[in-house]
Amino acid sequence: MYAIKSTLPDATLKTVGEALQGALVDLIDLSLVAKQTHWNIVGARFRSVHLQLDEVVETARSHSDTVAERAAALGLSPDGRAATVAARTGISPIAEGWQKDDEAIRTMVDALGAVIVRMRERLDEVGPVDTVTEDVLIQLTKELEKHHWMFQAENAG
Repeated sequence: MYAIKSTLPDATLKTVGEALQGALVDLIDLSLVAKQTHWNIVGARFRSVHLQLDEVVETARSHSDTVAERAAALGLSPDGRAATVAARTGISPIAEGWQKDDEAIRTMVDALGAVIVRMRERLDEVGPVDTVTEDVLIQLTKELEKHHWMFQAENAG
């Protein structure tokens, strides 16, 4: 079997690998949380929040692919299996069943907030050792923070 070999030193590769794997897990779970919420939202703001949830799913799925491919390019095998995601996610479990629109928005504010906190920790870890991976995580975090702001604005006032 052909093995991909990175030019990064082993210690750097370990730090970057842990950050990328953690980001992948959180992104996969975020896409699942957003889709589950998308299917179960009810209320006066159903349509607008329903569509907004699809935007989060698209962001999470797109960036999960970018993160996984960055790991693979460095010779690290990305692990997006359901058991891995369930065991390592930073997102709290969400409610089962229908969610009123304001509850669905709170679900997303909480999920996005949890992922953003962990992404910023990863940025602190990879920034000093790999600016390429840092850039990937910066772009991702920027988009997550935009979604976080928009969901918070939905329930403001």
